[in-house]
Amino acid sequence: MNITFQHIPVMCQETIHSLHIKKNGIYIDGTFGMGGHSSEILKKLGNNGQLYSIDKDPESIKIGKKINDNRFHIQQNNFSKILHYAQEKEIVGKVNGIIFDLGVSSPQINNAQRGFSFILDGPLDMRMNPYCGISASDWLFKSTVDQIAYVLKTYGEERFSKKIAYNIKKYNKYKKITRTLELSNIIQMAIPIKNKFKHPARRTFQAIRIYINQELEEVHKGLKAALKILKPGGYISIISFHSLEDRIVKNFMINNSTLQKIPYGIPITEKKRIMLKKCQLKNIKRIFPSLDEIKKNPRARSAILRTAEIKNNEI
Repeated sequence: MNITFQHIPVMCQETIHSLHIKKNGIYIDGTFGMGGHSSEILKKLGNNGQLYSIDKDPESIKIGKKINDNRFHIQQNNFSKILHYAQEKEIVGKVNGIIFDLGVSSPQINNAQRGFSFILDGPLDMRMNPYCGISASDWLFKSTVDQIAYVLKTYGEERFSKKIAYNIKKYNKYKKITRTLELSNIIQMAIPIKNKFKHPARRTFQAIRIYINQELEEVHKGLKAALKILKPGGYISIISFHSLEDRIVKNFMINNSTLQKIPYGIPITEKKRIMLKKCQLKNIKRIFPSLDEIKKNPRARSAILRTAEIKNNEI
């Protein structure tokens, strides 16, 4: 491998440790990003180990293509397509570990041209893959007040969603919003009560980004696919950064680690009874970043790492 990574992911060592990496195992980095996790996994793999990474961001793929290592493979795609990727590589049921690092990376936010920042001025885009889908600017221009308010309330839990949505549409009638600071200023003018510890545009930008990139749907599909890809004894580790993501991950792990109850008196075959009693996950763990890491990287303060192991359900 001939590349050095400057970006250190949140709870990097804790995440790598949670995968219990086997030297000759097969692993999937479902969110390659800047390559921090992939780099650490490769360091622990032996000559026969394999790492498959995936990311929708073309900038991430450029970084991945610089890795000269025959144990490493990367594909540009949404991580919800991870099952198709595994099928192409014929590794379904053979994978020892999968990692998903959700949300936006610091380099993405700090690049004003990507349109994620409510502090830096740039084109109002917000797409992880700028060549697919609709930009935030176009979506806001085409949407109704009710549609915008729904997204802000649902994905940003913004209490002033209707007022912000109204102001956005009012401004768009005069001039199409095309810059991040334009939108940020509109939001600040719409919010009557400010929190001095949090930027007033944070929730709205989060909501629009999640909606534009269909992030929550991606998480649902990616987690469901992971169960089909991992082998018994394999691990899945997910880092989430806000309550909406973490709720999905938490419910996924609970629902797949709890025995299903069979109502008394319901006629059921023994085969069906065995299927209902099976649960696929065990050893659920939850880890938070250390105070030292939060001091060094304030973005880590909301992160939660959840890990589970795939059970061997042989009867």
